[in-house]
Amino acid sequence: MPRPLSHIRVLDLSRILAGPWASQNLADLGAEVIKVERPVAGDDTRHWGPPWAKDRDGKDTNDSSYYLSCNRGKKSITLDISKAEGQKILRELAAKCDVLIENYKVGTLARYGLAYDDLRKTNPRLIYCSVTGFGQSGPYAARPGYDFVFQGMGGLMSITGERDGEPGAGPMKVGIAITDILTGMYASLAITAAIAHRERGGAGQYIDMALLDSIVAFGANQISGYLVAGEIPKRYGNAHANVVPYQVFPCKDGHIILATGNDSQYASFCKVAGRPDLIDDARFRTMTDRIVNRAALIPIVSDIMRTRGMHEWIEVLEAANVPCGPINNMKQVFEDPQVQHRGLRVDIPTAAGGSCPVVASPLRFSATPVEYNLPPPLLGEHTRQVLQELLGVDAKAADALAAKGII
Repeated sequence: MPRPLSHIRVLDLSRILAGPWASQNLADLGAEVIKVERPVAGDDTRHWGPPWAKDRDGKDTNDSSYYLSCNRGKKSITLDISKAEGQKILRELAAKCDVLIENYKVGTLARYGLAYDDLRKTNPRLIYCSVTGFGQSGPYAARPGYDFVFQGMGGLMSITGERDGEPGAGPMKVGIAITDILTGMYASLAITAAIAHRERGGAGQYIDMALLDSIVAFGANQISGYLVAGEIPKRYGNAHANVVPYQVFPCKDGHIILATGNDSQYASFCKVAGRPDLIDDARFRTMTDRIVNRAALIPIVSDIMRTRGMHEWIEVLEAANVPCGPINNMKQVFEDPQVQHRGLRVDIPTAAGGSCPVVASPLRFSATPVEYNLPPPLLGEHTRQVLQELLGVDAKAADALAAKGII
């Protein structure tokens, strides 16, 4: 059975993370993704090591693990689009593609004659997605954008980190480039929606994706609370603003996450903890009561949790259907029986003779499962193949382009 996007060809001019994350999602869904990179240098993240990918002998290659994380399922071609001949080739490729993704600074591709308005003249069905920090318009449009900046600017760091008055209090960024990942996910959704629109008789269209927009949208209930009540959300550390008790607690041999999301789960916890009196305590009877009286309840729960070890707590809490869990490091994540059962590690053979470990797509389909046929490509691995198959460029012509530094 063909995969959902096996009829779609994507020209990916993006680099770093947000754009490549979007195109990797499309590749997982079956799209043919052609990654266009600069000759010699390639995607910046190829060089963001160590750690490095390994060859068949276990030796380091020239590609970082960062690059591996967001480029599986793609073909790589090298093309110098700053030169007129490179621009001509890109226009010819765009005419044969369904989607183009790019994350150049605002106006850069227009100077090369490669903007959406240029390319749609020969391919009106083209879906053209631009990913930038601040979007294509507005007072900040010309600024470069970096994930860390947006975590602060978009409000995320104002609600992330230990609460004021506690040791180590202060704003804290998330441990991954979450703004990039979010923008890549939103871009994937926008592109597939544009494909659906086109397949119902519409034309191609332009998609303007901004990292700032994405991280602000990510504020979800925290921003909704501010917009409704006018109160600026605070940092709660590992606690929850609207659910109590719902946080990390120390126990005899480490820490555990306790997540009582409703009154029934709270009552079950109290019974397991040997404190049924807390169920009908007027201060804690409902979720609203517990939120209002958080300062009284949390010290009580903390004392209770210190009486047992983490694994003992997990066993009894799970038996009582009380949501809980350990805090795993990455090694422990992949040792977890559920993670292993779900097959979240996938090893793909590489052109260098080694094996590339990647994290499986979380998209699970009953009829069109995700396949992992192509590892993250070597720089320019498919240049001649793509130019020959799509544009009819023979070996002699390819040699001439290479001699000029175009490919």
